[in-house]
Amino acid sequence: MRIRRVPSPPRMARFHVPPPALPSPRLRGRGWRSWRGPRTWAGVDRRPPPVRRGRSRPATAATTSAGAQPGTHTEPLGSSADPGPYPRSSPCAMDWQPDEQGLQQVLQLLKDSQSPNTATQRIVQDQKLKQLNQFPDFNNYLIFVLTRLKSEDEPTRSLSGLILKNNVKAHYQSFPPPVADFIKQECLNNIGDASSLIRATIGILITTIASKGELQMWPELLPQLCNLLNSEDYNTCEGAFGALQKICEDSSELLDSDALNRPLNIMIPKFLQFFKHCSPKIRSHAIACVNQFIMDRAQALMDNIDTFIEHLFALAVDDDPEVRKNVCRALVMLLEVRIDRLIPHMHSIIQYMLQRTQDHDENVALEACEFWLTLAEQPICKEVLASHLVQLIPILVNGMKYSEIDIILLKGDVEEDEAVPDSEQDIKPRFHKSRTVTLPHEAERPDGSEDAEDDDDDDALSDWNLRKCSAAALDVLANVFREELLPHLLPLLKGLLFHPEWVVKESGILVLGAIAEGCMQGMVPYLPELIPHLIQCLSDKKALVRSIACWTLSRYAHWVVSQPPDMHLKPLMTELLKRILDGNKRVQEAACSAFATLEEEACTELVPYLSYILDTLVFAFGKYQHKNLLILYDAIGTLADSVGHHLNQPEYIQKLMPPLIQKWNELKDEDKDLFPLLECLSSVATALQSGFLPYCEPVYQRCVTLVQKTLAQAMMYTQHPEQYEAPDKDFMIVALDLLSGLAEGLGGHVEQLVARSNIMTLLFQCMQDSMPEVRQSSFALLGDLTKACFIHVKPCIAEFMPILGTNLNPEFISVCNNATWAIGEICMQMGAEMQPYVQMVLNNLVEIINRPNTPKTLLENTGRLTSPSAIPAITIGRLGYVCPQEVAPMLQQFIRPWCTSLRNIRDNEEKDSAFRGICMMIGVNPGGVVQDFIFFCDAVASWVSPKDDLRDMFYKILHGFKDQVGEENWQQFSEQFPPLLKERLAAFYGV
Repeated sequence: MRIRRVPSPPRMARFHVPPPALPSPRLRGRGWRSWRGPRTWAGVDRRPPPVRRGRSRPATAATTSAGAQPGTHTEPLGSSADPGPYPRSSPCAMDWQPDEQGLQQVLQLLKDSQSPNTATQRIVQDQKLKQLNQFPDFNNYLIFVLTRLKSEDEPTRSLSGLILKNNVKAHYQSFPPPVADFIKQECLNNIGDASSLIRATIGILITTIASKGELQMWPELLPQLCNLLNSEDYNTCEGAFGALQKICEDSSELLDSDALNRPLNIMIPKFLQFFKHCSPKIRSHAIACVNQFIMDRAQALMDNIDTFIEHLFALAVDDDPEVRKNVCRALVMLLEVRIDRLIPHMHSIIQYMLQRTQDHDENVALEACEFWLTLAEQPICKEVLASHLVQLIPILVNGMKYSEIDIILLKGDVEEDEAVPDSEQDIKPRFHKSRTVTLPHEAERPDGSEDAEDDDDDDALSDWNLRKCSAAALDVLANVFREELLPHLLPLLKGLLFHPEWVVKESGILVLGAIAEGCMQGMVPYLPELIPHLIQCLSDKKALVRSIACWTLSRYAHWVVSQPPDMHLKPLMTELLKRILDGNKRVQEAACSAFATLEEEACTELVPYLSYILDTLVFAFGKYQHKNLLILYDAIGTLADSVGHHLNQPEYIQKLMPPLIQKWNELKDEDKDLFPLLECLSSVATALQSGFLPYCEPVYQRCVTLVQKTLAQAMMYTQHPEQYEAPDKDFMIVALDLLSGLAEGLGGHVEQLVARSNIMTLLFQCMQDSMPEVRQSSFALLGDLTKACFIHVKPCIAEFMPILGTNLNPEFISVCNNATWAIGEICMQMGAEMQPYVQMVLNNLVEIINRPNTPKTLLENTGRLTSPSAIPAITIGRLGYVCPQEVAPMLQQFIRPWCTSLRNIRDNEEKDSAFRGICMMIGVNPGGVVQDFIFFCDAVASWVSPKDDLRDMFYKILHGFKDQVGEENWQQFSEQFPPLLKERLAAFYGV
């Protein structure tokens, strides 16, 4: 099989779309994707950032534009230079007082900014706020309203503080020192305001000032706040603690640094004293402050770790849910960073977390449920948890049911909504991932291969909640305990899957999907009965049941495809296609994603049904609203990837291309919906090959235009950043990738298009772009153009090769991967003319192939992994093939990793040329292979059917080595061979 470039998995559905029910639309793989919310599947970013009380409020005209840069006015608000009727006031005195007329003007602005009338808000935003920001003492008025004007209502006072916060964030460095000092003084003097909203707003303002580098410049801040904790006045203590909590969240590393003389050494013991405070709010603040330093293992906390844990245990049964939540959060983090301190108490902690996972407060239950996710990643998990599974599994299963609020938010009672247009907030920003080069792998695809990355594409109702956390916990525990989990689960499953209440039934289908990866082998005996039941659930009257059935069936697609097609594949495909045309948008989305996963698994098994599949997908074009249309592109692109050239039939082209080209024509160059459409067309062009010729010219020209426009915008931005915005380079990346697809699909037919364009000049610029993803796609296109029309690439080689050499940097693995592949393709075209450029790249390639921890390269669309150095190995082999005299002297430095890299690659042209190169290098420098000859033997044996002349080359090298060392030494040497290697060499080469 040839080397191919594919978009970095996961591909198309990477644009942000919320889950069908809990699981997300598939991401070119069988993973759950990001329904775990902010906790990604790879185990990082385990929970959302802490929510800060009082920090968020609906945007108003004032808060959205309060960061306007002040002008050059030096007069105070109300001076003669002021166009409004503001009397003069002094901004400099620490006892600053506002002018009454100016104060009224500011209050009116605050009222107007809260107006429901958008025209009024626009005036505030476009005119009044920018005007007032010209005056240095405007910020004094804002802090005055926040802290002293207690006759005003709290929302107005708080809004004044939030506008000031935005001003601080935007241009605090330009505040006159007296203004900055006045603001800081007022904050500290009023942190104990009677209103909790005002205290929270002042806390936000304090930490915003601190985050502008002011912790060092405001030395009295931390001591004063810590002293205020001792106040007998509750409001003062709580306000100070609230501000400290925000500072701990925003500046945790700085607080544990020498830059501030490590104030944590004083703060941590101080916080621990308040774990026993009579107020639950204060106790909660104290725990939350200390929690900020667990993951970073702050030394001050590590020095007090036993006291901290002892205090946590004392608060375990606290009456306040916020305290219990913070206790659970602390234990979850400690489980990860100081498990040694928890192990002696693990039985009691597990029993406690079992109770808390059922806490009547869902926030507490959610935090406790995180414990099982973290415990599953620890080596001691099986040992400490096995005896508790009988309690834990029913708790997790029970947590997987939709809550009443979930159903309301999901509009679970709405069965048909396909005619309702998507709102703008339904379409999350979506980012293109550049193409990378991959190699085919010989090993079987591992079950349950996951996408390498997870996107956080959560909307209001797909936020991380107890249902998702419980399902994720069950999934990871299934991967730990495998079939040992089933005795605790199967008795529950039957009752769930056939339950008359749809909410319970739906949770059972989710459970079945959650255990699919970990318990697959144990589930196989039950699947012949379960799969037909799940297919039947695709017709359930409840949309949420239909959507979760789509997802769960996609988790078992690998097994379905392994059975005779008529048994399960055909019924599943038929029903999924019906659901793609469902009247409910959530079901459409789930079905489209599930079908794309099925396409990846079934590949050419779908060829007999292509006409029916295309009829359905094309019909969906006229049916889908905006968001699902983007997922539909993915399903079509995946179909093209999966069936390849089988799509190149006039009947299929006539069905598929008109709606795609119609969408292509409808979209403007600035429309980000071009991203998924271009990716889709790239797959289609590659599959259709010459069948894409009638459509290629306008597509090619538009791609070149997109690249040219983006480069021009980037240049203007570089030269005049104050006048121009930075361009969105994703437009250029998707265009480069589609050009790659055209070159790969059309082959030599692309030559005339290249001849009539300036693509080589543009490619030269793209290859030097500062953005790695641009370079990555550029090198993929260079490799494809080298294969398709080298006549246009050759004149540029002298300019291109130094750029390729400098990009052989494995820190940017995908860029390095594609540059390496392009060099190999150029070798095969240049032949001996490659000689001047060998030393430009050889040392870097040898270094890469010898790196022990080179990141793995994802293969094809399947999630399979190959040796990290396979592509460098092929390129080194090809360099040796065309310039053996230049490469052979370094043979000993790379022969071992070279052989181990290529032993798992299937027989194909790339492998053929690389092995011819290594044989030629051995001919030049036989001593270079002697020490590692067993690895060469193993690599030779990996060939299933080498061409006759290559087999002869192997034969001569093997027998030459045997003859040189003698029969007796050869026998001793071959005793080291594994039995299978010994058999293959004897059978194929007679040694």
